[in-house]
Amino acid sequence: MKQQFLEAGRLLRTHGVRGELVLEPWADSPGFLVDIRTLYFDREGQRPVEVLAAREHKGRLLVRLRGVDTVEQGDVLRGKILYLNRDAVQLEEGRFFLQDLLGCSVVDGATGQVYGVLEEVLSTPANDVYRVKNGEREFLFPAVKHMIKRTDVEAGVVEVLPIPGIFDNAGEEA
Repeated sequence: MKQQFLEAGRLLRTHGVRGELVLEPWADSPGFLVDIRTLYFDREGQRPVEVLAAREHKGRLLVRLRGVDTVEQGDVLRGKILYLNRDAVQLEEGRFFLQDLLGCSVVDGATGQVYGVLEEVLSTPANDVYRVKNGEREFLFPAVKHMIKRTDVEAGVVEVLPIPGIFDNAGEEA
């Protein structure tokens, strides 16, 4: 089930003396979050905070939040996760939120064999890696373009084209 409020990133520290905060964005780029004017301190959307300003800086996002005007006020927020309302952003055609992949069935795009359920998306320097679980067994699948046939988050299916060895014995009980 799609969540309405998604993790946008983590507040790392203050920047300067006027309460500006460094946000580690959990998005393709910091620029994805620059124009969002309301973020939330909870995944239910009950604690909104107005974003007064946001700008990219060294791969991160510097944000000014309403009510945070000093270093001391900013320090209290260190480590907090901020959430965004999915309705506040428009994704390009064929793009999706990684969190929407969680719980999708991972299926062989050629044979239809079900390999398991996508449990986690791991970010690595080279590419994302899907952690797929089938009962007690777990598999790591490199999420590279030529090995993913189709992703349909509405249907809850990711069709993959694995190389031999990745899902060996996936259909057998451990």
